[in-house]
Amino acid sequence: MNIDAYLKRIGYQGPIDVTADTLRSLQVAHLRTVPFENLSIHADEPIVLQDEALFNKIVERRRGGFCYEVNGLFAWLLRSLGFGVTMLSAGVARPDGGFSPEFAHMTLMVKLSDRWLVDVGFGDSFLEPLLLDEPGAQVQGSQAFQIHNEGSHRILKRRIKDEDWKPEYRFNLQPHAFPDYEEMCQFHQTSPESHFTKSRICSRVTDEGRITLSDMRLITTNGPQRDERALLNQDEYEHVLWDQFGIVMSSSNSDPLKRR
Repeated sequence: MNIDAYLKRIGYQGPIDVTADTLRSLQVAHLRTVPFENLSIHADEPIVLQDEALFNKIVERRRGGFCYEVNGLFAWLLRSLGFGVTMLSAGVARPDGGFSPEFAHMTLMVKLSDRWLVDVGFGDSFLEPLLLDEPGAQVQGSQAFQIHNEGSHRILKRRIKDEDWKPEYRFNLQPHAFPDYEEMCQFHQTSPESHFTKSRICSRVTDEGRITLSDMRLITTNGPQRDERALLNQDEYEHVLWDQFGIVMSSSNSDPLKRR
């Protein structure tokens, strides 16, 4: 891996020693620069779960991706820096109280003196890594997170301010590799039942909160304040995609690397 190119992609200039502080800083930097997005699915671009292919897409072409892509590539970066990383299978919480199938989400475990839950591919969730074996609430700003043991699984829950705790996903600690996620990755790319095939999404963390392009709606949050507006046309969509996320999808536009 070209570590320097990856660190430049995420705007990271801090220490790279194998510590919890470095891990925390790398996750925050990643979430602020590499968007969670599913644009390849809507552009008929196949998603290839392979390190070099993901490096080309996310680092060299300055794109983002969904969980398998961004967490998969982030795992490679962390391993290259000397961290012990395990890919984990997760099922995402459903409104009916159940969970989606295994491998619907990829999350990561990093082992230092403590074990950490690391995730740069779940959209609006925890900004900094969470202590995996801490049973109490872990507060991050106006949010709190908690990891509960439930049989062979652990359940990640989130609470916003004084609202009730809500599950985000459940996972186990069995190690996995890219081939294990292939079937669900294909499902998310092609099935009309997948929420990823139903609409385009591109979202990243900002200094103030989050900015999200959801089809033709631009959503920005700043603390408790939320602003949403409809975009006028595809030209405005492409302008926002470039201006806020550094992404060019239209073949008629110039290479974004040349426009920087």
